Amino acid sequence: MISSSAKARFSLIFSMLVFAAVGPIVRHIPLPESVIAFCRALLGGFFLFFFACVKKEKLRWKNLWERKYRLFCCGLAMGLNWIFLFKAFASTSVAVAVICYYLAPILVLFFSPFVFDEGLTKGKVLSVLLAFCGMILVSGIFEKAGGANVQGMLYGLLAAFFYACVMMINKTLGDLTPYESTIVELILAALILFPYVLWTEDVSHLMLTGSEWGYLLFLSLFVTGFTYVLFFGALPKLEAAAIALYTYIDPIVAVLLSRFLLHERFTPAMLLGAVLILLPTAVEEIRSAVNEK
Repeated sequence: MISSSAKARFSLIFSMLVFAAVGPIVRHIPLPESVIAFCRALLGGFFLFFFACVKKEKLRWKNLWERKYRLFCCGLAMGLNWIFLFKAFASTSVAVAVICYYLAPILVLFFSPFVFDEGLTKGKVLSVLLAFCGMILVSGIFEKAGGANVQGMLYGLLAAFFYACVMMINKTLGDLTPYESTIVELILAALILFPYVLWTEDVSHLMLTGSEWGYLLFLSLFVTGFTYVLFFGALPKLEAAAIALYTYIDPIVAVLLSRFLLHERFTPAMLLGAVLILLPTAVEEIRSAVNEK
């Protein structure tokens, strides 16, 4: 009989593999990035709400209302995070966009001493410096054939910044469960994005084929809704160190998909840059999780 921890480990690994496919999926949806982000937030949020109702997971509305301003800021940051991430996918390779996006933990390390009054250890400083060197290599500026699209990298870095904001705000939400915070943040993100979409896009001219609708629904309901259920269901059953380690399946697989599925260019120097960004961050997160234990 399979143990609950083994099931949780499988669920988390499966979730990371699914999340790694976001870039290629978005490439098949010919909609503005803000529209994709709005649909993902709205449909994913209501899927999670429906699932919570079926599982009789109660939302503690009083606790949520007490944190309304922080949840609003988190929903705004989540929406902007997705918009810039999808713009990065459209402007540069999926691999470069994902590597830039995974600078978010580095940004959290950098801002934590100022936001949470945490100590800036030598390990954290080293992670920041190595990530900076990694970004230079990932940019491909030393390559004869030209580097990565600078605009795409900028979008990826902006996505990382807002993702870091989401992570830091979530650290201040106290005893809210992942289901409570994520459901509210997704729905708030959709409500915030809705007027922005109407203001910036002529939605009456947006058309999708049957297969494109399939990709959009797959992204919103399966990747964001169903997979979030697996992801959050696995978290309480695994140690923090294991969670930190498995999280890095996402960028590694995304880079491989970029290279072998989308046939995007990824040089040895860019690969070294990816290692400099991802490995120190993973080591630092695992070390922090072990120390907290």
